[in-house]
This record gives sequence, structure tokens and C-alpha cells, in this order.
Amino acid sequence: MGETIAPQALLERFSQQRILVVGDVMLDWFIWGGVSRISPEAPVPVVEVQRESRYPGGAANVARNMTPFKTSLELAGLFGQDPNGRLLTETLAECGIGVGCCLQSEDYPTITKTRVVARHQQVVRIDREKRRTASPEQVAALLSKVEPILPKLDGIIIEDYGKGIITPELVSGLLSLSAKHDVVVTVDPKPGNLIEWRGVTTVKPNRSEAFACAGVEDELRDEGVDPLQDQPLLSVGKTLLDKWACQQVLLTLGEQGMLVFSGDTEPVHIAARAREVFDVSGAGDTAIAIYTLGLCAGLGAADAAHVSNLASSIVVGKLGTTPIEREELLAAVTHEFPNDIPVVS
Repeated sequence: MGETIAPQALLERFSQQRILVVGDVMLDWFIWGGVSRISPEAPVPVVEVQRESRYPGGAANVARNMTPFKTSLELAGLFGQDPNGRLLTETLAECGIGVGCCLQSEDYPTITKTRVVARHQQVVRIDREKRRTASPEQVAALLSKVEPILPKLDGIIIEDYGKGIITPELVSGLLSLSAKHDVVVTVDPKPGNLIEWRGVTTVKPNRSEAFACAGVEDELRDEGVDPLQDQPLLSVGKTLLDKWACQQVLLTLGEQGMLVFSGDTEPVHIAARAREVFDVSGAGDTAIAIYTLGLCAGLGAADAAHVSNLASSIVVGKLGTTPIEREELLAAVTHEFPNDIPVVS
């Protein structure tokens, strides 16, 4: 029988990991209020503001999802020197997320997503952004900041929201540098951004992203077919595994859970855990964060996905981009793995 680890010890390993998140950095701004009437000016609700809150968003939210486990975190990205950039800097500091690998630009407005939430429902989202491809100088500056810390890292998460920071040149540079070290590299891709992911550990698209990346129309999207019997889905997963030449492709399937493609082995389906869904904001960020921690802590891909799936099923029951708490995940993993969890390293 191989080595196993208790859930408590697994989360203790989470705290020992050193993770760099690279990607589109944003500020999440929430306006919370109540609704008691419709506006006389237009058929829209009048939201009476009760409070406001600000959190790291985008790639920064991926990092935030690991803070409950006291993981050592660094963030690499680009944001502005505007007022929202200062607010983002403050929120990152409050979360204990390092920004030594970030760039701030005078002429780059900080990407900000403002969500108005009333009666436990999102009423509207307001996006402030100007999509700009990172310049060669910015790519070089980011790589020069990342290179010195690479020997100390256990994992890198590349989080592409399609806002311009993740370029082929940046990814090529990151993979070239990380190849010199034993570093897990996971990717949350964006369709349309044509990047070679060869050399990464895992790429994690959702269903629609997977079909888009494979250039295939998803004709069974709403049919509710068992993922292991969904031939178009299985074909797309294998196509992407070959296309990206990565160790695994992790497909996130919402209410159908996850599907793990790995080498020549049969795909592994991990069913979702039934919970009441309040808000799916940030669920994908939770998935890639906890999955990566699982791999870095020594879990195999299927078990790392299993733990990640448990975490995602919990956060969709929360309002806003709220990360899972350590004790919540510990309880879920303990219930799911009463005889401990196999480890591969």
C-alpha cells in the first residue's frame, strides 16, 4: 500500500507551499444594499447602499483563495497608480499577498469590477477596464522580477482573463525559467489567446473554454449527458491533451463536477457535491488555487481535483468572491476521505 496523508496534515502541507500567481490583476468592489422600491425614472430597482467592500480580483483573487491556508504567496501582474490601484495595494497587503513582482503604470487604469448586490442577488456589474497587450518592456520587467524568486517556488499559476498581460512572450519566458527548477505550473486559459502551453503541468478550462480552444462546436451542452458518456467532451479533452502536450487537462463542468485527462489513462470523473448555489463568482479561481496546492502538496492529479472540487462546491454557496475557510475544507476533506488521502510525493 502506498503512502497516505491525513486531511489535517494535508492542509499543513498547504501552508508550507510557495506559490506565484501570474495574470490579470483586478480590484473587486462590492456594493451591498437592500431594495424596497422600483425607480420612478426607469423600471429598475433602487438599491439603498448599506455597506461597501473591496477585495483582490482576477488573478489576485486566485492568490486570495490560498490565504486561509497561510500559503506563502507572490503576485505578478500589472495595475495602475490611480486611486483604485492604491486601494488594490492596500487590500493585497491586508491579505498578506506579496506584490514585489508586480508592475504599476501611470497610464494603465486599474481594472475594477464593481458588483451591486441586493437581497442576496447580484443586480448589476460595472466593469472599468482598457484592454492593453503588455509591451515587450513590461514583459521583460516582469520576468526580471520573477527570475530571482523561482528557486524558492513550489508552484506557478498562470491566470489568463484575456486583459492583455498574458502574452506568448511572457509565457515562453516563464516556462523557460521554470524548466530549470522543479516547479508545478498550472494554467487557467482564455480562448482566443493562442499560446503554446507545452511544458506546463495542467491546463484547466471550463467546458465552453475547452470546446472553444479545440475549435469544436458544443452540440450537447444542455443535454445533461454523463461526462464519461459524452463523446464530444471526451474527444475535446483528449484533443487538448495532445495539443498542449501537458501532463493533465482538468475540465471544470459546473454542476457536473470535473473531468481529469492524464496521459494514456482513462479520464476520471469527479462528481459535484450538491449544494445550494448563491453565487458562482470566483468559483474557477478557487478550483485552480486548491488544485495547484494539492499537486504541490504531493497529491495525484485526480485526488487534487477531488479536493479542489470540494472547495468549489462550498464557495458557490457564498455571496461574492469569498474564499473557502480552512476549517470548511478540512471538514469536507475529512468526510470525503475517512481513510486518509494517497500521496505520490
